[in-house]
Amino acid sequence: MKFGTIPVADSAGAILAHAVRRPGLTLKKGDVIGPQEMRLLQEFGVAEIVGAQLDSDDVGEDAAAAQLAQAIAGEGLRIEAPFTGRSNLFAVRSGLLKVDAAAIDRVNGLDESVTIATLPQHRAVVEGEMIGTVKIIPFAVPGALLRRAIVAAGGAIVSVKPYRAMSVAVVSTLLPGLKPQTVEKTARVLQERLAPAHARIVDHARVEHDAAALAPAIAAAARMADLVVVFGASAITDRRDVIPAALERAGGRVEHFGMPVDPGNLLLIGQSADGKPVVGAPGCARSPRENGFDFILSRLLAGERPTSAEIRAMGVGGLLMEIVSRPQPREGGESRDDHGAHASAAQTKDGDV
Repeated sequence: MKFGTIPVADSAGAILAHAVRRPGLTLKKGDVIGPQEMRLLQEFGVAEIVGAQLDSDDVGEDAAAAQLAQAIAGEGLRIEAPFTGRSNLFAVRSGLLKVDAAAIDRVNGLDESVTIATLPQHRAVVEGEMIGTVKIIPFAVPGALLRRAIVAAGGAIVSVKPYRAMSVAVVSTLLPGLKPQTVEKTARVLQERLAPAHARIVDHARVEHDAAALAPAIAAAARMADLVVVFGASAITDRRDVIPAALERAGGRVEHFGMPVDPGNLLLIGQSADGKPVVGAPGCARSPRENGFDFILSRLLAGERPTSAEIRAMGVGGLLMEIVSRPQPREGGESRDDHGAHASAAQTKDGDV
């Protein structure tokens, strides 16, 4: 592609890079100069323009964007018609965004003129949401470069994995001072989180905040649902605390405790005796605001089981917000009650309730 100043007499087929405006004449950036445009330019005394002239092997920006978008788009996506060198990708269903980040990097690393941008890997998306864009920077790229980009992508590297319509059993533990309204609100907030996946709460048990009482409740919940979520009246502070102890007492096991996402640090994930996923929710999961619980829940609802290594890798991008409700800011230390124990669900170091 040639780019620069072009005499109007030699501009047939050129793409206008800068708009030309005269009283009675307007040609926009991106307009293709044809016989009529050449005549008008000459009539208005314009001697030269700034534009681009394509070589025989060049692929125009819109065609190139469309071809690359078609090459990388997998299931669950709609490709918008290209404009100004851009082709956007939209979700056609709610689900979990799957992105091959290494392949995206390979394509973006080929040449500055070819770019792909997406939402983060494992983002929960809804129908109609824009999840990615292919943008060709200049007016055209060499056909050879476009072919290299398609080969570098290696196929469908962006897709939306559908949710499963799962049944969810909730167990809430109780302590004096935890209001019934808080427990009810927690269930409503969880159901709102489940709604995009068409998942539903099939049971909500309430038991004392004690491992002996909680263990049979976890076992019963696992028998009736695909997923068990435990909301503790007090935050989990250790692998030997009430909720992990109850899970092991019920024949299950803890797979990971703690995550580098804030709010959401005190999340526990494990499995029941019969292999069902069990989540010990952090205190911030009582709030509808985005937190670490959302990172895990969206993957579970898509039928995935995040590993300990995957959870440990969530740190970059894991700082979601400062928690203004903390009695002390993060720099000054963690919130604790008068006895030195971590605060209860009404005020945990893990965030909103």
